[in-house]
Amino acid sequence: MLMKYPVCKRRRLATTLSAALAVLCLLQPAAAYSASGGAGTVQASSPNAAKPPAASMDNRATARPKVAIIVDDFGNNMRGSEDMFKLPVPITVAVMPFLPTSEQDARRAHELGFDVLVHLPMEPRQGKPEWLGPGAVLTQMSDAEVRERVEAALDNVPYAVGINNHMGSKVTGDERVMSVILAVCKERGLFFVDSHTNYRSIAGATARKFGLPPVENHIFLDDVHNSGHVLKQMRLVKDHAFEQHYCITIGHVGIQGKETAAGIRSGIAELKDSIEFVGISELVKSQWHWESQLTPP
Repeated sequence: MLMKYPVCKRRRLATTLSAALAVLCLLQPAAAYSASGGAGTVQASSPNAAKPPAASMDNRATARPKVAIIVDDFGNNMRGSEDMFKLPVPITVAVMPFLPTSEQDARRAHELGFDVLVHLPMEPRQGKPEWLGPGAVLTQMSDAEVRERVEAALDNVPYAVGINNHMGSKVTGDERVMSVILAVCKERGLFFVDSHTNYRSIAGATARKFGLPPVENHIFLDDVHNSGHVLKQMRLVKDHAFEQHYCITIGHVGIQGKETAAGIRSGIAELKDSIEFVGISELVKSQWHWESQLTPP
């Protein structure tokens, strides 16, 4: 293109084009960064809104992925409870309310430095009512009745930092009932962990409306009840954690509780050098920058 001009003009044009390109190179990164919400961009936010995951790439490159193991169904002296308490890493103990060892299990977990959740019985789409246990939240209840059930369960289980659902596939799809449960969580400085028994759950979206973190289970460890399967699931936990930089996983005490505990222990031995095992409150704080206002009893 420049060849049709005399040499002197070609030199002047080349110099002008070089200068223009230099200016564009300087401007382009700043414009792109601003457009992506970087420095200099003002974004509206609610002071009560839970902050989304915001770990820098530098931190992600150097920190080990975090994994929170939640163990459900404490509160009834179930098989495997002792094995879970003796695991060599922090776990989160989810305690069903109004059962013979509910308070005892919660206090022991707290003494061991473990997080406690209220494992709140909630109505499923299918299943036997007797599987729910006492104090269950049902979709036919009024707002006042739901609130009463949630508050009573929280009062029955000391040291709880949050709630997760026992069963509950019907309730986690009901925005009205979930709104009452999450309103109580917000008032008490707690968060809600969606156990993810319903793949169409609205719990996370509703939590965001309340300025709470949308916390959910990623992997069930013992959908098949033997230690070999649990170990395989723990390897999936590792894969998820490296992909997303964190993972929340759920196992259970109960009839196969000792087998689940054995599989978790084997998984810990494999993963401990590459994964950081933490309580659910530490994971929520690091992943969503969410600070609980809870005052322990």
